[in-house]
Amino acid sequence: MKNQITFLDCTLRDGGYYNSWNFETNLINEYLQAMAALGVHCVELGLRSLRNDGFQGACAFTTEEFVNSLEIPTSLTPGVMINAAELVSRGADLESALERLFPVDATVSRIKLVRIACHVHEFASALPASAWLKHRGYMVGFNLMQVADRSQSEIEVLAEEASRWPLDALYFADSMGSMSPDQCSQIIGWLRKHWTGALGIHTHDNMGLALQNSLRALEDGVTWLDATVTGMGRGPGNAKTEYLVLELAERFSLKPNITPLMGLIRRFFLPMQQRCGWGTNAYYYLAGKYGIHPTYIQEMLADSRYSEEDILAVIEHLRIEGGKKYSADTLDAARHFYRGTPRGNWQPNSVLEGREVLILGTGPGVANHQVALEEFIRKRKPYVLALNTQLAVSADLIDARVACHPVRLLADCVEHTRLPQPLITPASMLPQDVQESLQGKELLDFGLGVQKDTFEFSSSYCVLPNALVIAYALAIANSGKASQIFLAGFDGYGADDPRTREMQLLLSSYMEQEGHVQICSITPTRYTISCKSIYGL
Repeated sequence: MKNQITFLDCTLRDGGYYNSWNFETNLINEYLQAMAALGVHCVELGLRSLRNDGFQGACAFTTEEFVNSLEIPTSLTPGVMINAAELVSRGADLESALERLFPVDATVSRIKLVRIACHVHEFASALPASAWLKHRGYMVGFNLMQVADRSQSEIEVLAEEASRWPLDALYFADSMGSMSPDQCSQIIGWLRKHWTGALGIHTHDNMGLALQNSLRALEDGVTWLDATVTGMGRGPGNAKTEYLVLELAERFSLKPNITPLMGLIRRFFLPMQQRCGWGTNAYYYLAGKYGIHPTYIQEMLADSRYSEEDILAVIEHLRIEGGKKYSADTLDAARHFYRGTPRGNWQPNSVLEGREVLILGTGPGVANHQVALEEFIRKRKPYVLALNTQLAVSADLIDARVACHPVRLLADCVEHTRLPQPLITPASMLPQDVQESLQGKELLDFGLGVQKDTFEFSSSYCVLPNALVIAYALAIANSGKASQIFLAGFDGYGADDPRTREMQLLLSSYMEQEGHVQICSITPTRYTISCKSIYGL
């Protein structure tokens, strides 16, 4: 069987989702030598695409000129991947697109293999591309994506359609990383009902099963196996080349030279992995378990605005609402988990009207200026709101705490029940498990709704552009008709940190609202707001 196996490494293509396909030429050449030493059969040098949005490196286009500049060992079969969407989307002309993508025949190109990544709904329309490519001398593979939740009848129909076209390999991809080895075997059996040619598998490692699924597929007769160096690939990544080659060596008594690859991993891939963060974790595991597109997790992990609580809240939302297709708009909406008509029964003006309010944030400014802040509170007697479980100021000087993130509340419930102050929160709108976890705690129920570009301060609820706890605290002070809002502990983040931009946008938008309560920071802040020194008040 070892003579039938095709081992394909697609690091330069799938790994490009982490570095915008911007691999240095010297690295690529060294990588190609390492692949040849391993005995890898095919290397996917990248994508080939007609789309050009934002900067992407050479491996996003993999032009003939670029390929000709590389030092490709003769033992390797170079390939590229194209997306079926570019061939069959509305307004696309399949033959015209192919002619632009592949201006020369395989006889005069160093590219010999073309794989087409294809969603189920694109499959029938994209299959004619195989005939066009075969006529021009290319080997052709089709990668069926997101088939894990398809029925037996649907998959058998796909296999029957594929059998009518000249494919060298029919792949199925575990796009969500949700498959188990038994599910892989089941899908292979369904495909074999009508497809008798070579089968391939592309696995994702959300649940840590990429290698196991690849090996089970091998046992079930799959002969095209994908992997990437250190698993580098979209989301949690793929089966690791360095692991798969060792497994194949053991099964087929091979003797690959793994030394060049291990040197490359040490010098380049591991440092890059530490910077970019691919590899499975609990978030990817949950995404695989619930069939959520891994790009949601990848984007959140790369964005410092998303706390652990945010990520878990988004996963829970997508678990219920569905997240098989990635959308940046869906991700943004999922973070704002308060939906429906806002409701509450506590009115802030019962304690705040005409009073100064001090909001204590979680930045170092509170601890750094604790003594002065405590003296300010004793002298001016503002109504003091502490965000979440902030503990830098003496508890007897805090009037109430403010929290509105359901997952954060669930994580902090024990601490909240121990803290003496009442908790202002959208109590009646919280999930049942959060409400139960806060039983026995004095809750002041102030409702919250989220609507883009909106600040609405009503007597017992608010509507805000996002669900950040500072926005909620500002709303409480405004609904309560406070005379002045002082801020402490809103130091800000680095200039290039997305949280800085998000907070500044929120504060600027708030200050544009007619009749808003004036805000002033009394500890150091990077935000463009009024600021005075706590020591001069």
